[in-house]
Amino acid sequence: MKLRIAVTGVAAIGAIVSGSAAFAQNVPSQFVVSGAAAEKIQDFTTINLATAERIAGACEAAAAKQGVEISVMVLDNDGNHVYMDRMDGQGYLAIATAEMKARTALMDRQPSKLRMNQVIEDPTREMQIIQLGLFANSGGLPIVVNKQLIGAVGVGGSAPRVPVWSDEICAHKALEEVLGPSVPPLEKDLPPRRNPNRGNAPVPRFAATTTPKSSLPPEFVVSGKGAAEVYDGNQISLAAAKKIARTCRDWAASKGGSMSLYIIDTAGEFVHMERMDGQVFNNIRTALLKAQTALKTRQPTSIRAVQLKNDPSGIPRQLAYYDFFTNAGGIPIVVDGQMIGAVGVGGGAGGGDENCAIEGLKATFGQHVTLPVYPPAQ
Repeated sequence: MKLRIAVTGVAAIGAIVSGSAAFAQNVPSQFVVSGAAAEKIQDFTTINLATAERIAGACEAAAAKQGVEISVMVLDNDGNHVYMDRMDGQGYLAIATAEMKARTALMDRQPSKLRMNQVIEDPTREMQIIQLGLFANSGGLPIVVNKQLIGAVGVGGSAPRVPVWSDEICAHKALEEVLGPSVPPLEKDLPPRRNPNRGNAPVPRFAATTTPKSSLPPEFVVSGKGAAEVYDGNQISLAAAKKIARTCRDWAASKGGSMSLYIIDTAGEFVHMERMDGQVFNNIRTALLKAQTALKTRQPTSIRAVQLKNDPSGIPRQLAYYDFFTNAGGIPIVVDGQMIGAVGVGGGAGGGDENCAIEGLKATFGQHVTLPVYPPAQ
């Protein structure tokens, strides 16, 4: 009897696997990782870079039409970063909440607005929602194609003007543009619950009276209205970050490789991120660690990589106490003597992570950028 039950269980598992395979085969190849790249990660149902980039671009274009800025994060179905943009002028909360909304939609397999509505209807539920690691705010949507979850998108940073505009509307418009009319309609909006004990304490205003300026060309850094919102004229602009990434991506592909890349600003916050198809968690994670180490040390990570080879004494101490990462591929972005961010590349890039980053920096900033210089080998 036990044997029969076991056989039945195996058959059931086989049916489940077959059903999953059927869904996977029904997802059009333009939306998911396929071919040799999918074989590397053993996953034919995860969103590819091209689709993630289109979703982010469509949302940014919609935001620009409304005269607002947003941050957008696209995750794959395992919760790994695939693509991220922070429009100029966005601060920490916008960047952080974009990812929190995406993760909530991914874990719940439903719009993050549903958790927000639960809290509106019953505020006592929010503590449990927080304990579950979920974020009760709208703006996160699962990305589903032919009944197959391939990822999630989260948008943060813009003030809602429902039913005309909100972070969620931005994400929804982008999904409709990229995936078509099969995207489910938006969930209903509930009126916010009023606080019966609301106070009347005056709230201070804090706004720059003078737009921060930089000595660098405006195409390299956040400028104008965006700089006034972050009080910093020396943060790398999204346009410059995208150019670095695009050049590095094309260079890696020309070498028959792929890469993961992070570009962070001088505060260590995300500006742009992308993961080429076939990259796994280690590639993604090391790219971020390299960018963060380059920012903290104000040096390329290749310096410590060589130091570790030449004389490992002291390096373990730096790793343990300061969380430095010693693999080459992280470079501070220094333009005309001014650091405006850092870039980290992982995954090999076909011809070396540091080389990939250098190609992106040279194409974007030309002679303005400071690059690693290697003395002749002795």
